[in-house]
Amino acid sequence: MTTLLVLQPSAIDPLGPLEGWLTGAGAQLHLVRPFVGDAVPADLTGVDGVVCLGGEMGAADDAEHPWLPSVRAVLAAAVAQRVPVLAICLGAQMLALACGGSVRTMPQGPEAGVRLVAKRDAAAQDPLLAELPFTPDVVQFHSDDVSRLPAGATLLAVSPHCTNQAFRVGPSAWGLQFHIETSPEVLRAWMDDEPAVAALVPRSQHPSSERSVEVLERAHVDLAQTWEPVARRFVGLCEHPPAERRNLLVGDGQP
Repeated sequence: MTTLLVLQPSAIDPLGPLEGWLTGAGAQLHLVRPFVGDAVPADLTGVDGVVCLGGEMGAADDAEHPWLPSVRAVLAAAVAQRVPVLAICLGAQMLALACGGSVRTMPQGPEAGVRLVAKRDAAAQDPLLAELPFTPDVVQFHSDDVSRLPAGATLLAVSPHCTNQAFRVGPSAWGLQFHIETSPEVLRAWMDDEPAVAALVPRSQHPSSERSVEVLERAHVDLAQTWEPVARRFVGLCEHPPAERRNLLVGDGQP
């Protein structure tokens, strides 16, 4: 069975529907929650893939969250060992930092709500994202972003508000600045907790809207139709030996 190490940095961003998508594809999940004292593994022995979720902290807020360097070290080791990575929001930012990129507070302000991102041409050759629609729905809720990708990284998706929406480092480590794992309840809780960010959510999705429950439920049905196949493909990629993963990239010239 494929074993995935799941790093959950915060109580507010659980696996949600992503758990069922991954286990439904045959993965066994080893959940590590360092914010409650779980030890972050020192190595990746017995791990076939890594999933790193989001959280409210910054990617380099080490003083307040002293376990963050250990999470970044796991992500760097996974890239070096060609262990597949799926890193979401804060996870994507930590993946970028771990591999030499940069993260910043967004100068144009936060991005929030159910939005669209647009695939770049390079995504057509990507083994994880190639089959996505050109402008898939995603959930945004972030005030920081990746300002500079690691050297050699491949940009896979963009938006007008945030350039580095999806990227790949090496042959098998993906960073998604957006969320695919939310539920309507989780997104509404985030909006309640951070009203300044929630103010940027489209009006029809805001808790004050009478239609928001219906709108968010419909949006999450659409999200599941788009992103569950991606989660299943990720599990499938984790089943390949490291030596085979580069060969899955059509026309990829990375070493």
